[in-house]
Amino acid sequence: MDCSEVGNFGPLDVADAWHKGIAEFGQPDPISFPAWAEKYFYLSRESSYGEGAWKAWPFQPAIMACMANDDIEEVDVEKSARIGYTKMFLALLCYNAHHRRRNQAVWQPTDDDRDEFVKTELEPVLRDVEVMRDVFPEYLSRSKKNTMRQKILLGSMMHMRGGKAAKNYRRISVDVAALDEIDGFDQNIENEGAPFDLAKKRVEGATFPKVIVGSTPKLKGFSHIEARADAAPCQLVYQIPCPHCGELHPITWGARTARHGMKWVNADPATVRHLCPNPDCGALISQAEYLSVWHLGIYVSADGIRCDREGVFTDASGAVIPAPRHVAFRRVWTAYSPAASWEQIVREYLEARQKAKTGDPSSMQSFTNLTLGQSYEANVEKTDATELIARAEAYPLRRVPNGGLVLVAGVDVQDNRFEIVVWAIGRGFESWPIDYTVLRADPANWDDWRRLDAYLTTRFPHEIGQPIGIDATAIDTGGHFTHFVYEFVRTREARRIFAVKGESRDGQPIVAGSGMVDVNAKGKVIKNGIRLWRVGTDTAKDLIFGRMRLTQPGPGYIHLSKELPPEFFEQLTNEQRVEQTTARGTVSRWVKKSSAARVEVLDCTNYALFAAHRMDLHRWTEAMWDRQALAVCPPMADLFEPAPSPDPLPPVADAPLDEIPQPPDQSQPRQRGTRRVRGSI
Repeated sequence: MDCSEVGNFGPLDVADAWHKGIAEFGQPDPISFPAWAEKYFYLSRESSYGEGAWKAWPFQPAIMACMANDDIEEVDVEKSARIGYTKMFLALLCYNAHHRRRNQAVWQPTDDDRDEFVKTELEPVLRDVEVMRDVFPEYLSRSKKNTMRQKILLGSMMHMRGGKAAKNYRRISVDVAALDEIDGFDQNIENEGAPFDLAKKRVEGATFPKVIVGSTPKLKGFSHIEARADAAPCQLVYQIPCPHCGELHPITWGARTARHGMKWVNADPATVRHLCPNPDCGALISQAEYLSVWHLGIYVSADGIRCDREGVFTDASGAVIPAPRHVAFRRVWTAYSPAASWEQIVREYLEARQKAKTGDPSSMQSFTNLTLGQSYEANVEKTDATELIARAEAYPLRRVPNGGLVLVAGVDVQDNRFEIVVWAIGRGFESWPIDYTVLRADPANWDDWRRLDAYLTTRFPHEIGQPIGIDATAIDTGGHFTHFVYEFVRTREARRIFAVKGESRDGQPIVAGSGMVDVNAKGKVIKNGIRLWRVGTDTAKDLIFGRMRLTQPGPGYIHLSKELPPEFFEQLTNEQRVEQTTARGTVSRWVKKSSAARVEVLDCTNYALFAAHRMDLHRWTEAMWDRQALAVCPPMADLFEPAPSPDPLPPVADAPLDEIPQPPDQSQPRQRGTRRVRGSI
C-alpha cells in the first residue's frame, strides 16, 4: 500500500507535502538582498504609487546591501519622506523570512502605528509576494500564527510591537531588531531606558545580530535618529558626479549665500537648478541632468570611505576594507527621488516660508522634517508682557475693528467664575481681542450658565459694518464642573459651541480629534451625549507665541488694545517653552513661568484658536473672505437702506434658555457678582 491509498492523498499532494516538510532543513542558493528584491519583491496597490515589480532607485541598493550584511551590526537611515525606505524595509523582512529564515522584531512608535503598519503595509506584501507563500501559507487564514502581534512562518517568526510600553521589549529573542520612525518614540521607555537600548537587548546571543533604525528626524535636540547618526563611526552621504566637471558632490538644499545647493530666480520654482560646489565649475544642474547621472553615484563619508551599490567598502585610496560595525546613511532626502520634482520642492518651501511670515512655523517644520530629512530647530522664545503693552493700539474694546470679519470665543470654567476672551479674525488670520470678561459665577448653578449663554449671544458693533455675533465658542471641560459643561453644550452644538479638553502631547494638531462622551443630566446618563474635542495646546501656543513676535500688521499679526487690563498681557505671556527631564527622558514643553502664575487668558485664547480652526478659517480662500466681508459690510443700496446680502456662514439653531435642565441635586448659589473689564452683560 502506498501513501496515495491513505487519507485520500494523491501522489502530487504527497510530493508537495514532502518538499514543504524538508524545505526548512534545506540550504537555498545564495542570493544578495538587492538581487532577491529585484527578482521577487512586489509593490502592493494599497501602499504604492504604482503596483508592480520592484525596481530599485540607484541610491537604494547600497542601503539594502548594508541592511543584509552580517558584518554590520547597526544600520541607521536618517531620511525624508518619498525615498522608498518603507519598501526597502518591507523587502528586507521578506528576504530574511524567505531566504535566511531569521527571527525578526519590528517596533512602531505606538500600538496604533503597529496596527496600521501591519494592515496597510505588511499584510499586502505577504499577500502579493508569491514566494512568501512558501514560508507563510497562513497569510489569508485566521489563526494564532497570523495576528497583529506576530506572524509565525516556516522556520522563523515576525514580532510586531508598539514602542511605548516597556513590556513590549521583553520575552523576545530575535536575529534582527528594527525600530521604525524612532523619532516618534519616547526618549525613555517607562523609565527603563532608550528604545534603541531596549531593542538591542533582544538580539544579544544571535549569531549575526542586527539592529536597523530608520526615521524622519523631528525636533533638534530631541531626535533619536540624529543622535544615532551623529554617533556612527561611518556616516555616508550619496554623491553624484557633476555632468559638467565630473566632481562628486551631494544634492543639498543649501542656503541663499551658499556656494552649492538649490537655486532659483525671482521666486519662480520652474527655474530651480542645483549649483555645483566646485568653484572652477559652478554649473547649474537641472533635475533631468541629475537623473542622467544618478546611477553613477556612490555613498561617501567625510573621511573618504566609500560604499558602492553592492555594499563593498573602500578607503580613500580605493583599497577594499572591512565593513564598519555601525553605519549611518544621512541626508537621504526627497530631491534624490524621482517621485518628487525639484520644482514642487521649491514650491513647498516658498509656501511654508510665506506661512512662517504670518507667525505659523508648522509648514516650515514639516518641510524641514519630511522634505529635507533634517531635524527642525524651534525658534520659540518667551514673550514679555511689557513688550506687548508697549505696542498696544488705541482701538476700543467691545467693537469689532475694521478688518475683523469673524468672532470666536474661548471660555475657561473656574470654581467661582467664567473667564471669556472674544477674538475677531480677519484675512490671513490677522486677529484682535475685542473683549475680555470675568463673569463671577457659581458653575454649579444653572442661573449662571444662563448668564453665560446670554453673553455668548451678544452682537458686537462693527467699526464700518453691521453688528456681528460670536460664530464659534470653545468651553474647557477640565476642572470640577465637567458634566455641567457637557449638559450646557449638548443643546448648543448647532450654534458651534464646542466642549474641549487640552491635549498637551507635543506634535498634536490644534484640532486633535474628538470622541463621543456620556452626559449626566438630571441624574440620568445619556450615552454618547455630546462630542468632546481635543485641543493640541502646545501646538496652539507655538502658533500664538510665534504670531506675537510679528512686528508688522498683516497676515498672522496679533493686534492688542490699550484698554485691555495689565493682567490680560501678564496671563497671555505667563508660559514659556523649556526643556524638562521626565520619566520619558528630556522633553520640550510649555510650562508656567512660576507656580503661582495665572494663564486663564492664554487658555481662553487656545480655545478660541481651536474654534477658529474648527471653522477652517485658516483654510479660507480669498473668495470666501470676500463673501464674509460682503455679509459684514454690505454695500449701500441708497443713503438709508443697505442692500441685502446672504450670510456665508451656515445658519445655526438657537436653544432657548429654558431648555437648560435643573438637576435635582443643584447646590445653593453662592454670593456672586460680575466684574467687567469693559461694559456689562
